[in-house]
Amino acid sequence: MGRTVIIGGGAIGLSLAYHLARRGANDVVLLERNQLTSGTSWHAAGIVGPLRATPNMTQLAMYAVELFPKLEAETGMSTGYKRTGGCWLARRPERMDELKRIASLGRHFGLNPEIVAPEVVAEAVPGLNISEHAGAMAIAEDANVNPVDLCMAYARAAKNGGVEIRENVAVERILTEGNRVTGVALADGSVIEADQVAICAGAWSKPFAETAGLALPLQAVEHMYVVTEPMPDLPDPFPVLRDMDTGIYIKGDAGKIVIGGFEPDAKCWDAFGPEGNRPFLEMPEDWDQFMPFMEAALDLMPALAEVGIQHFMNGPESFTNDTRPLVGEAPSVDGLFVAAGMNSVGIMSSAGIGRALADWMVDGSPPMDLWEVDIARADPAAAEQGHMEARMEEAVSDLMGMHWPYKQPNAGRGLRKSALHDQWAAKGAVFGLTGGWERGLWYALNEEEKALPYSVGDQTWWPIVAREAAVMETGVALLDLSPFGKFDVTGPDALTFLEQLCTAKIDRPNGRAIYTLALNVTGGIELDATVTRFCTQSFRITSGAATRWRDMALLRRRSKYFDVAIADVTEKEAVIGVMGAGSRALLNGLSSDDWKAFPFSTCREVEVASVKCRATRMSFVGELGWELSVPVAKAVAVFDALTNAGAKPLGHYALDGCRLEKGFKHWGHDLGPEVTPLEAGLGFAINWDKDFTGKPALQGERDGGIARRLCLFDVSGDPLMLHDELIIEEGQVVGLTTSGGRGARTGKTLAFGLIGVGANESLADTCARNFEIEVAGKRYPAQALLQPPFDPKSERMRG
Repeated sequence: MGRTVIIGGGAIGLSLAYHLARRGANDVVLLERNQLTSGTSWHAAGIVGPLRATPNMTQLAMYAVELFPKLEAETGMSTGYKRTGGCWLARRPERMDELKRIASLGRHFGLNPEIVAPEVVAEAVPGLNISEHAGAMAIAEDANVNPVDLCMAYARAAKNGGVEIRENVAVERILTEGNRVTGVALADGSVIEADQVAICAGAWSKPFAETAGLALPLQAVEHMYVVTEPMPDLPDPFPVLRDMDTGIYIKGDAGKIVIGGFEPDAKCWDAFGPEGNRPFLEMPEDWDQFMPFMEAALDLMPALAEVGIQHFMNGPESFTNDTRPLVGEAPSVDGLFVAAGMNSVGIMSSAGIGRALADWMVDGSPPMDLWEVDIARADPAAAEQGHMEARMEEAVSDLMGMHWPYKQPNAGRGLRKSALHDQWAAKGAVFGLTGGWERGLWYALNEEEKALPYSVGDQTWWPIVAREAAVMETGVALLDLSPFGKFDVTGPDALTFLEQLCTAKIDRPNGRAIYTLALNVTGGIELDATVTRFCTQSFRITSGAATRWRDMALLRRRSKYFDVAIADVTEKEAVIGVMGAGSRALLNGLSSDDWKAFPFSTCREVEVASVKCRATRMSFVGELGWELSVPVAKAVAVFDALTNAGAKPLGHYALDGCRLEKGFKHWGHDLGPEVTPLEAGLGFAINWDKDFTGKPALQGERDGGIARRLCLFDVSGDPLMLHDELIIEEGQVVGLTTSGGRGARTGKTLAFGLIGVGANESLADTCARNFEIEVAGKRYPAQALLQPPFDPKSERMRG
């Protein structure tokens, strides 16, 4: 490594500096425009909650419990770390489903969460008014830490490791050359050259990123809590209380009580206005904004009515559009890293995020699957100021809001729409966000179906999904596939590049469409896509909608030494899936082309309703069908012709149910950088006769045998399968589910799950084992399947 510059002297930047030093980085400079901690870290509440809602976020958060005490021993400085325990309180019964799921996950990772009755919490904290609550989850590992003391310990340890920390040094912009970072320019006109730059400036990160062409969906808001006067006879330690359904938290603080909350309609704050550069900023008290939280706290803890308020803290905090952090290397600029948008949990997150990003910067790749927080997921359009301000209406409150399965955001919608958005709407589309695009989740026949309520059990839209999928038995369904990422690869080295990138053989006749994978050096799956050969030097790569920016970055970086051009053409074409047993007949009626002599996995130019378009015979729903790629200007004419001929719309939820019962995997859930093709049962996509990235690691796995297998499970009892449920065999956890749902045509409850297997264990051997899956605290028998339950021989799709 050459020189590394870190921008920002808060908890995240200091943790990154410390962990880089621990990894042996010997030329690290941290720049803070004012004083260390003077942005947002100094006024943080300091809650340490190691249990999160997903496996990867829990693993990141748990590291704080290990690191904070160790820092004290390493530096001789107190961090104020104290384990207090905590409780997540649920007022409504539906919330208990979520808490039970999280508790199962926590126990799997070695934490000690317990589902308890309200009276158990009342015994631990006398005087709480929780007799009407539905229940609670107690977590022994919750803790408090002093944010400033923690940061000072980070700083000392980083300095001891050779990091240079410079306060009162303002960065003006990030310097780049081509797609590579070269350093930073300071406000005094000087330049610091660097091979890597990390933006860890919290609410002030956005303009730095903009100078390098990186758009961050980040917004500062006013964030508030109050500290009471001392209260006698408080339990010591006082547990962290989260009253989830009112959005408040209560914690102890040296005999006092801290009350805070996550409000709807959070007040946006201009981090770049007149007060934006003021260190240790406190904004005016705002009781109008805070009063609902105070009233909720008084209802929960009536004794608060007898105590005064010592301090009202109103300070800036930064939130993202989807309430998840922004971490990782910028997709468009090599060597530029970001760790920002911690959504008010930056102190707790500093340990895990700092270590993970340091490993990423030193090793050149993330140390674990970080897609959940990866900055490459961020749509540049989401950073637009109006969109971010709209999202703050609910993004802050989403942290503790009811996390319904399949919940859709309300604020800030309509960011990306397909060219056929109005046509889908006219057919009754109930839109949701998938990969940042508005997409019909299902199609309503009346007003009642447009306003179906959320549920933690049977989904209210399941009957509609079954109705939509049933059309394909004899008729034709239309799918909105326009959001899929589409990239054209052209040039003299296009074939050579793709052969090196892809596991499958790409040198096929023109017009072939090949399912393939791109791997990392350890054999993990970085991309799954279809590659279509148009001509000798021209290819189309089609991948998922959510991974568009990540996939483009992967293609750009991997093609660096090849004479190729890569163009993102995602929004230049509308793509309509024409699927079902009647699709051939319908297309024959709208076209003079031969749709019978049109083999599976091929592509050709056609005319449909007198419009020239490209048809690819592929199917993610497992039915006879074609994907029609149409220039956006002509898309409406083709859509109208298809629907006038009798085709019916099929929503995204039905598509997902169909792909599950066909055993088709999904990147980001079932597939990812820590899952290999052999583990995932995708060996058919590997050509062992050529070289490709990751082949040596894959050969070792092929010769030595896999230790894990991705299986499709048929789950008895019809629980609501989502993801990350525990898979159990003989009382022991042997894996986690990766995705799940209900088959749209079979009605079966299905889930993919990654489980441990023995040496030389065949799929048949695995299917002979006895599994259960734990869902919200209950266990259900689960049968691993030898083949998918719908059309296992693919006779419908290939017929």
